[in-house]
Amino acid sequence: MEIREVQDLGDLRHKRILIIGSSGAGKSTLSRKLAEQWKLPIVHLDALFWNPGWVPTPKQAFREKIQTKLEGNEWIIDGNFDSTLALRAKYADLIIFLDFPRLLCTYRVFKRAWEYRGKTRPDMGAGCEEKIDLEFALWVWRFPKDVRPGILKVLREASNVDICILRNPVEVKAFIDTAPSR
Repeated sequence: MEIREVQDLGDLRHKRILIIGSSGAGKSTLSRKLAEQWKLPIVHLDALFWNPGWVPTPKQAFREKIQTKLEGNEWIIDGNFDSTLALRAKYADLIIFLDFPRLLCTYRVFKRAWEYRGKTRPDMGAGCEEKIDLEFALWVWRFPKDVRPGILKVLREASNVDICILRNPVEVKAFIDTAPSR
Protein backbone atom coordinates (compact mmCIF):
# COMPACT_ATOMS: atom_id res chain seq x y z
CA MET A 1 0.00 0.00 0.00
CA GLU A 2 1.22 3.49 -0.84
CA ILE A 3 1.43 6.35 1.61
CA ARG A 4 -1.29 8.88 0.81
CA GLU A 5 0.29 12.28 1.32
CA VAL A 6 -1.62 15.52 1.66
CA GLN A 7 -0.38 17.92 -0.98
CA ASP A 8 -2.31 20.99 0.11
CA LEU A 9 -3.94 21.63 3.47
CA GLY A 10 -6.45 24.04 1.95
CA ASP A 11 -9.37 24.32 4.37
CA LEU A 12 -8.57 21.19 6.35
CA ARG A 13 -8.89 21.62 10.08
CA HIS A 14 -6.83 19.07 11.88
CA LYS A 15 -7.23 18.76 15.64
CA ARG A 16 -5.04 15.73 16.44
CA ILE A 17 -1.59 16.05 14.96
CA LEU A 18 1.43 13.77 15.33
CA ILE A 19 4.85 15.15 14.51
CA ILE A 20 7.48 12.44 14.10
CA GLY A 21 11.03 12.19 12.82
CA SER A 22 14.62 11.82 13.90
CA SER A 23 16.02 13.68 16.85
CA GLY A 24 17.32 16.98 15.54
CA ALA A 25 14.74 17.23 12.76
CA GLY A 26 12.84 20.00 14.53
CA LYS A 27 9.74 18.24 15.84
CA SER A 28 9.39 20.38 18.94
CA THR A 29 10.06 23.61 17.08
CA LEU A 30 7.41 22.76 14.49
CA SER A 31 4.94 21.68 17.17
CA ARG A 32 5.34 25.00 19.02
CA LYS A 33 4.78 26.99 15.82
CA LEU A 34 1.72 24.99 14.81
CA ALA A 35 0.31 25.06 18.35
CA GLU A 36 0.43 28.85 18.24
CA GLN A 37 -0.97 29.04 14.72
CA TRP A 38 -3.68 26.42 15.24
CA LYS A 39 -4.39 27.13 18.94
CA LEU A 40 -3.78 23.53 20.02
CA PRO A 41 -2.17 22.13 23.19
CA ILE A 42 1.22 20.42 22.84
CA VAL A 43 2.30 17.11 24.33
CA HIS A 44 6.05 16.45 24.20
CA LEU A 45 6.61 12.70 24.55
CA ASP A 46 10.07 13.24 26.00
CA ALA A 47 8.52 15.24 28.83
CA LEU A 48 6.03 12.41 29.48
CA PHE A 49 8.67 9.69 29.41
CA TRP A 50 11.71 11.14 31.17
CA ASN A 51 11.69 11.80 34.91
CA PRO A 52 14.35 13.87 36.75
CA GLY A 53 17.86 12.53 36.26
CA TRP A 54 16.93 10.81 32.98
CA VAL A 55 14.94 8.10 34.77
CA PRO A 56 12.53 6.49 32.29
CA THR A 57 8.86 5.98 33.05
CA PRO A 58 8.00 2.26 33.14
CA LYS A 59 6.58 1.05 29.82
CA GLN A 60 3.01 0.39 31.02
CA ALA A 61 2.77 3.69 32.90
CA PHE A 62 4.08 5.52 29.81
CA ARG A 63 1.46 3.86 27.58
CA GLU A 64 -1.25 4.87 30.08
CA LYS A 65 -0.02 8.48 30.05
CA ILE A 66 -0.08 8.50 26.26
CA GLN A 67 -3.54 6.91 26.14
CA THR A 68 -4.90 9.63 28.42
CA LYS A 69 -3.49 12.33 26.12
CA LEU A 70 -4.78 10.59 22.98
CA GLU A 71 -8.32 10.64 24.33
CA GLY A 72 -8.29 14.43 24.34
CA ASN A 73 -10.21 16.22 21.59
CA GLU A 74 -7.32 18.38 20.41
CA TRP A 75 -3.55 18.02 20.58
CA ILE A 76 -0.22 18.13 18.89
CA ILE A 77 2.00 15.28 20.03
CA ASP A 78 5.66 15.33 19.08
CA GLY A 79 8.24 12.65 19.59
CA ASN A 80 9.50 9.29 18.44
CA PHE A 81 8.95 6.33 20.75
CA ASP A 82 8.30 3.94 17.89
CA SER A 83 6.83 1.39 20.30
CA THR A 84 3.72 3.61 20.57
CA LEU A 85 3.59 5.06 17.04
CA ALA A 86 0.91 2.70 15.70
CA LEU A 87 -1.27 3.47 18.74
CA ARG A 88 -0.84 7.22 18.29
CA ALA A 89 -1.49 6.98 14.54
CA LYS A 90 -4.94 5.46 15.22
CA TYR A 91 -6.01 8.67 16.97
CA ALA A 92 -4.39 11.23 14.67
CA ASP A 93 -6.05 13.02 11.80
CA LEU A 94 -2.72 14.40 10.54
CA ILE A 95 0.76 12.90 10.77
CA ILE A 96 3.71 15.09 9.86
CA PHE A 97 6.89 13.10 9.25
CA LEU A 98 10.08 15.17 9.23
CA ASP A 99 12.11 12.89 6.97
CA PHE A 100 15.36 14.86 7.11
CA PRO A 101 18.88 13.86 6.06
CA ARG A 102 20.93 12.19 8.78
CA LEU A 103 23.81 14.66 8.47
CA LEU A 104 21.51 17.62 9.21
CA CYS A 105 19.88 15.85 12.18
CA THR A 106 23.23 14.80 13.61
CA TYR A 107 24.58 18.33 13.27
CA ARG A 108 21.48 19.73 14.98
CA VAL A 109 21.65 17.40 18.00
CA PHE A 110 25.28 18.40 18.61
CA LYS A 111 24.36 22.08 18.18
CA ARG A 112 21.43 21.64 20.58
CA ALA A 113 23.65 19.88 23.13
CA TRP A 114 26.01 22.85 23.04
CA GLU A 115 23.21 25.43 23.20
CA TYR A 116 21.45 23.77 26.16
CA ARG A 117 24.50 22.40 28.00
CA GLY A 118 23.77 22.31 31.72
CA LYS A 119 20.10 23.21 31.13
CA THR A 120 16.85 21.39 30.49
CA ARG A 121 15.17 22.05 27.14
CA PRO A 122 11.57 23.31 27.27
CA ASP A 123 10.32 20.13 25.58
CA MET A 124 12.15 17.76 27.93
CA GLY A 125 11.19 16.32 31.28
CA ALA A 126 12.09 18.42 34.31
CA GLY A 127 15.50 17.65 35.77
CA CYS A 128 16.89 16.22 32.52
CA GLU A 129 19.81 18.42 31.62
CA GLU A 130 20.81 18.27 27.97
CA LYS A 131 23.37 15.61 27.18
CA ILE A 132 24.72 13.68 24.27
CA ASP A 133 26.60 10.41 24.27
CA LEU A 134 27.91 8.05 21.63
CA GLU A 135 24.88 5.75 21.84
CA PHE A 136 22.46 8.63 21.17
CA ALA A 137 24.62 10.11 18.38
CA LEU A 138 24.74 6.69 16.69
CA TRP A 139 20.97 6.31 17.07
CA VAL A 140 20.46 9.62 15.25
CA TRP A 141 22.97 8.65 12.54
CA ARG A 142 21.35 5.23 12.05
CA PHE A 143 17.76 6.55 12.19
CA PRO A 144 17.23 6.34 8.39
CA LYS A 145 18.23 2.67 8.36
CA ASP A 146 16.97 1.47 11.74
CA VAL A 147 13.84 3.52 12.52
CA ARG A 148 12.60 5.08 9.27
CA PRO A 149 11.42 1.74 7.73
CA GLY A 150 9.14 1.13 10.72
CA ILE A 151 7.72 4.64 10.46
CA LEU A 152 7.02 4.17 6.76
CA LYS A 153 5.28 0.86 7.53
CA VAL A 154 2.99 2.55 10.06
CA LEU A 155 2.29 5.38 7.61
CA ARG A 156 1.39 2.88 4.86
CA GLU A 157 -1.00 1.11 7.23
CA ALA A 158 -2.57 4.29 8.59
CA SER A 159 -6.14 4.77 7.42
CA ASN A 160 -8.35 7.83 7.74
CA VAL A 161 -5.35 10.02 8.45
CA ASP A 162 -3.71 12.71 6.37
CA ILE A 163 0.04 12.38 6.00
CA CYS A 164 2.50 15.11 5.21
CA ILE A 165 6.17 14.21 4.67
CA LEU A 166 8.54 17.17 4.88
CA ARG A 167 12.09 16.46 3.75
CA ASN A 168 14.01 19.62 4.64
CA PRO A 169 13.72 22.96 6.48
CA VAL A 170 12.57 24.77 3.31
CA GLU A 171 9.56 22.44 3.06
CA VAL A 172 8.80 22.97 6.77
CA LYS A 173 8.83 26.74 6.33
CA ALA A 174 6.55 26.48 3.28
CA PHE A 175 4.20 24.22 5.25
CA ILE A 176 3.99 26.70 8.13
CA ASP A 177 3.58 29.67 5.77
CA THR A 178 0.74 28.03 3.82
CA ALA A 179 -1.06 26.19 6.65
CA PRO A 180 -4.35 27.89 7.43
CA SER A 181 -4.68 29.65 10.78
CA ARG A 182 -7.57 29.13 13.16
